[in-house]
Amino acid sequence: MQDDRFMRDPIDENGWIMLTGSIEHVIYSNEENGYAICDLGTEDGDIVTITGLLPYVGEGDVVKVYGKWVHNPKYGRQFKVEQSEKQLPADRAAILRYLSSGAIKGVGPKTAKRIVDLFGEEAFDVIENHPEWLTDVSGITPKRARAISEDFQNKAGIRSAMMFFREFFGAAITVRIYKRWGSKAVDLAKRNPYLLCEEIDGIGFEKADRMALSLGLEKSSDDRLCSGILYLLSANAGQNGHVCLPREKVLASASKLLESPPERIEEAISLLLREGKLRAVNFDGISYLYEKTLYDHEKYIAKKLLLLDQVCPAMDSVNIGSFIQKEERESGVQYAPLQRQAIVSALDSGVMLLTGGPGTGKTTVVRALLHIFESMDLRIALCAPTGRAAKRLSESTSHEARTIHRLLEYSGEEGRGMHFHRDEHDLLEENVIIIDEASMVDVYLMSALLKAVKPGARVIIIGDADQLPSVGAGNVLRDLLESERFATVRLTTIFRQAEESLIVTNAHAINRGEMPRLDEKKKDFFFLPRQADAEIAATVAQLYGTRLPRTYGELALSGMQVICPSRKGENGTEHLNVILQATVNPPSPEKREHRFRELVFREGDRVMQIRNNYDLVWEKEDGSSGNGIFNGDIGVITAIHPASQSMEILFDDRHVVYDFNTLEELEMAYAITVHKSQGSEYPIVILPMGSTPPMLLSRNLLYTAVTRAQMMAVTVGREEVLASMVANNRQTMRYTGLRRWLREDFP
Repeated sequence: MQDDRFMRDPIDENGWIMLTGSIEHVIYSNEENGYAICDLGTEDGDIVTITGLLPYVGEGDVVKVYGKWVHNPKYGRQFKVEQSEKQLPADRAAILRYLSSGAIKGVGPKTAKRIVDLFGEEAFDVIENHPEWLTDVSGITPKRARAISEDFQNKAGIRSAMMFFREFFGAAITVRIYKRWGSKAVDLAKRNPYLLCEEIDGIGFEKADRMALSLGLEKSSDDRLCSGILYLLSANAGQNGHVCLPREKVLASASKLLESPPERIEEAISLLLREGKLRAVNFDGISYLYEKTLYDHEKYIAKKLLLLDQVCPAMDSVNIGSFIQKEERESGVQYAPLQRQAIVSALDSGVMLLTGGPGTGKTTVVRALLHIFESMDLRIALCAPTGRAAKRLSESTSHEARTIHRLLEYSGEEGRGMHFHRDEHDLLEENVIIIDEASMVDVYLMSALLKAVKPGARVIIIGDADQLPSVGAGNVLRDLLESERFATVRLTTIFRQAEESLIVTNAHAINRGEMPRLDEKKKDFFFLPRQADAEIAATVAQLYGTRLPRTYGELALSGMQVICPSRKGENGTEHLNVILQATVNPPSPEKREHRFRELVFREGDRVMQIRNNYDLVWEKEDGSSGNGIFNGDIGVITAIHPASQSMEILFDDRHVVYDFNTLEELEMAYAITVHKSQGSEYPIVILPMGSTPPMLLSRNLLYTAVTRAQMMAVTVGREEVLASMVANNRQTMRYTGLRRWLREDFP
């Protein structure tokens, strides 16, 4: 039966209930995100467990919480907090209890009693506004009095921030705001709410705009118009990969978004240009606008690469020839003409680009270069943009490869950007930097890497230019190739061993605009014709759940990946993940699970990190640890802990603990999009080819998907969908300036 003492009527349309009381005991608290589990003594005299976002909560705090009753399988009935308000205790006994709890640094039970005995109910006012009076209390020096007052004011600041921002944002975002500006947060936000979308992750222009308008700011204010323009450029960089935009497009889009006439938008653009927040550049008679940071990154990439190409010492051609001959003798490999040309270019150039499709021998060239550079006693850094790509590179070359983040010794976030220990002030020691899977590297990461490369070092950039461009802003590899400023070799010959793979030959056929062979039954590329979308989804589930595991055993269980063109639809990742989870990891009394929004996370599920999180701490079995789980990393849920509101995930050999409040960064990974699969390879790939939005029916998307398969690709669906993708050679349009900067002469 329900206990009538816990029954409350909902107070709003959310169905939330309100409880008021004081914190009796803090069971668990995470200061990073504000999550806490506490015992609350209610006004009715009950003790209830509350869980949720309760930033900086302490014993003795008087709180008003809004939320719902939930049932924890292990700990029973709990109150899940959706919103909270903190109030200072008002009566003498409550003040004493609050101060005695240790909530204020420098105040213990004995000092608390002395303060309350002397100042009574005025204690808080004295601490906040007259800290010098505290020196009348035995044992409190002027220095200690100032420290007590500062800590109290900081906690008062978070209370003030929580009260002010609760109408607009959740507690987690409020914690970020307060960490950024401290006690100044409310005043700064009132003066210019648009600072929030420029400085705080999780706050877009729309949220800041709603707040600003509710506070009475004018729609035509300079702050609003300038912030809206910067938002447009930032959103296009993040969502569409544009580094800059034509001025006319910015003018039209901003005028529509901000509901302001074009002449006011022009005035705001002029103001941003004067303040240095925007840069205007003329390319081929068209004016483009850059956000300052992206402008700086692109220009730096161009300038540094040109410098590296100029200052690297040249090698004697005779020596190069002897190095290659020696390597051929020792390895037993006879290099093809283009491979030999690639090796010569890499040895003779400061910057060299190597591109080519699957089976064309890029890895063979890399192995040769590693041996030759090592014989020259040069230090080599082998790197890739993702952990999976770095791991695959290590395995194929028998040489340690690191992620670019690890190479640069990532050390956290600074503002909204990445911060690395290795930069222009602490250069890498290596003489040779080899970057693989360069099509995935955006302008931010390439700029950061080049800042750490010392003049005189060689940079060798390797990638497949026909794959999709990076998820982040820019089209770095394609721009470098199109600039024609650096030694470039495109490998085109498919070697005999690779020719035996239908995956390889079909990938090259797709790239040439030819239909892949679908009638071969004894190779590594299979096509299963299905017409209806429901039939395609059902076949994918059968292949994933029973048919392939029955034939290929552990290889299929651990190395199978469904890759979809789209997230939406019956053959999109969202729908297929639900079906595949039910097929291979259904509910079980032996498996704990946790519902988060529309997802149910269950022990044993495959999950993917969907945005870079540089702060997550990982550990390995050997005791080593580090920071950072990145967009596209796939792991398995090994344990769910309802009591601590956390789950454990294993990403290859890295063990990570996720708080339930960070689960928006995860999604199911039985099926993933082609974009998320970039830089990874899987033994077995299943490609559903059903109804797909026309914008995704492109040749390079199909080519990228097929080249993710190492041993087997199984395509399920309609042949006409394949045909339409092969026929559509529309390249992803990105506004960038890198290739143009590279054609200019820098001082």
